[in-house]
Amino acid sequence: MGASDLVAVALEAASGGARELVERFRSGFLAASEKERNDFVTEADLASERAILSVLGARVPEHRVLAEEGGARGGVDERHVWLVDPLDGTSNFMQGLPVWTVSVACLRDGQAVAGVVLDPPGGNLFRAERGRGAWWNDQPMRVGSRAGLEGAFVATGFPFKAKPALKAYLAAFYDVFQRVRSIRRCGSAALDLAYTAAGVYDGFFEFRLSPWDLAAGCLLIEEAGGTVSDLDGGGDHLATGNVIGGSPGVQRELLAAVGAHADEALLEELVPRGPIEL
Repeated sequence: MGASDLVAVALEAASGGARELVERFRSGFLAASEKERNDFVTEADLASERAILSVLGARVPEHRVLAEEGGARGGVDERHVWLVDPLDGTSNFMQGLPVWTVSVACLRDGQAVAGVVLDPPGGNLFRAERGRGAWWNDQPMRVGSRAGLEGAFVATGFPFKAKPALKAYLAAFYDVFQRVRSIRRCGSAALDLAYTAAGVYDGFFEFRLSPWDLAAGCLLIEEAGGTVSDLDGGGDHLATGNVIGGSPGVQRELLAAVGAHADEALLEELVPRGPIEL
């Protein structure tokens, strides 16, 4: 199955999950439970994940799947792994804030080759295919042209799952804040990454995300001409969950600014978890 076919499967799966979410959004009482302090899963997350896994089970039953809410599945084809975030922005969803997405990506031999970020409230579809480019609602996407951090419009996410790293994060935030025009935090890393790929944001950084948060969005940035790395400037961001992305010049200066306060060794010391095997 070629990458174009995988993008089509990702879109079908994400659309199935999105239908479940749209049906439940602002519908009244939403059953929820707390996975960790201030980290929730709702019936909407679970319904979306079931719908996505149903599509993947029908279309690519031989592939492995890793999904945020525990929908892991083995497969005879170990080369292909699907990473699924059925609702990125659960807290926003619970509060009725229309900023949330569905993110579906396929890795081949550890590298993302197809990805979709679907934003139902905003009416946005972002998709990318390795080596073929990235699109926003069927228009080709390119990262912004800004050469560096001065005057940049960047996005971030607060490390609420990695609070021992908060001091380092705030130090990095302070330095970045002094140089950029503005910083935004929307509460969905997949959407932040997609908007970075589209040139709306010039760059993005966050600590200790999960691979399903990152895979589709990082592919979007790369295929839109941008750069993505971990805190050491390497390519292990999916495994470590620490990501810095943007247009090449902004990403380079953002990496230097954040790297002055945090690197991969420090994050592992502060929030140990080891790399995730994909």
